[in-house]
Amino acid sequence: MAKLTGTVVIDIEHCKGCELCIDACPEKTLALSKSINKVGYRYAEQANDNCTGCANCSLMCPDSVITVYRKINK
Repeated sequence: MAKLTGTVVIDIEHCKGCELCIDACPEKTLALSKSINKVGYRYAEQANDNCTGCANCSLMCPDSVITVYRKINK
């Protein structure tokens, strides 16, 4: 059976750290960074490799700074 995996790409310079994506992730893949971006916000980042590619994070992002890439592993 094929398994879906995903990779999350976040435009960290435009992320305002609202955490909506973190709350929306059923796999707890995202977390706030310890660093800040150029406008002073802690930004979301992919914290582990258990993303399933569901794209809930991208759908919840009010600023559309998240792109999710899905891959089918055979």
